[in-house]
Amino acid sequence: MSFTLDNFDLDAFIASTFAEDLGSTGRDVTSESVIPADAIFTGVMDARHECVVAGLPVAEAFFRHLDPAVEIETLVSEGDVVAAGTDLMRLKGKGRALLTAERSALNTVQNLTGIATMTREYVDRIAGTGCTLLDTRKTIPGLRHLQKYATRMGGAQNHRMGLWDAAMIKDNHVAVAGSAAEAVKRAVDHGVEKIILEVDRIDQIEPGIGAGATHLLLDNMEPDTLREAVALIGGRVATEASGGVTLETIRGKAETGVDFISVGRLTQSAPAADIGLDFAQV
Repeated sequence: MSFTLDNFDLDAFIASTFAEDLGSTGRDVTSESVIPADAIFTGVMDARHECVVAGLPVAEAFFRHLDPAVEIETLVSEGDVVAAGTDLMRLKGKGRALLTAERSALNTVQNLTGIATMTREYVDRIAGTGCTLLDTRKTIPGLRHLQKYATRMGGAQNHRMGLWDAAMIKDNHVAVAGSAAEAVKRAVDHGVEKIILEVDRIDQIEPGIGAGATHLLLDNMEPDTLREAVALIGGRVATEASGGVTLETIRGKAETGVDFISVGRLTQSAPAADIGLDFAQV
């Protein structure tokens, strides 16, 4: 199963993960001492609860890195909703290699599937409102591209991938510039095309739009205030609700007419999915 992500080096990720796990010796001393070198294992990876699957191609890459001849049958597709007890992947290969790769493969699938599963819950909660769920930059360093991939598998869209693809002007930038309008003007003068301005008061909206903001992040506003802000903006720029959004509050915010809602907890707080991998010797 081929797997590529823009600006993500899967081979380097696999290599650095194994370097961390195997140390300077490059050895799995438990498998070396307990498992015969010629042992062949079969294995089944399965979901222990209902979840949205993400990360199986990365797991496959871990196993193939140590055993290029491993036989792998992937049984579901990325982004599928599967029931508890569903088999996700079957494997057959060198026992030592499968055991050495097991934890890295499982950790990745559990994390990404957990993110995709939580994301789908939020997406389902705002279905029919016309609002789109966004993720954030609140990702674990080094895992951003994978974690944002998982939110896409759950049905969200990606917000900024980093600090390079849009300006996001927040309170600290405004404090130094002297005002929101001045901060936006500086970004415009610098040639930035996409300028997101965070506002937490209605009176910041007109100066921000007038200065050239292309997207307003309406921070920590209750639904009544969001509704007022959306009406005032009148579709001139994109609108995004953000700040402390939960499953209980997201629907009310989405129904105010905002274009987007961003949720940091998708990548910051999603629990790992309960996914197991059982082996048997042939």
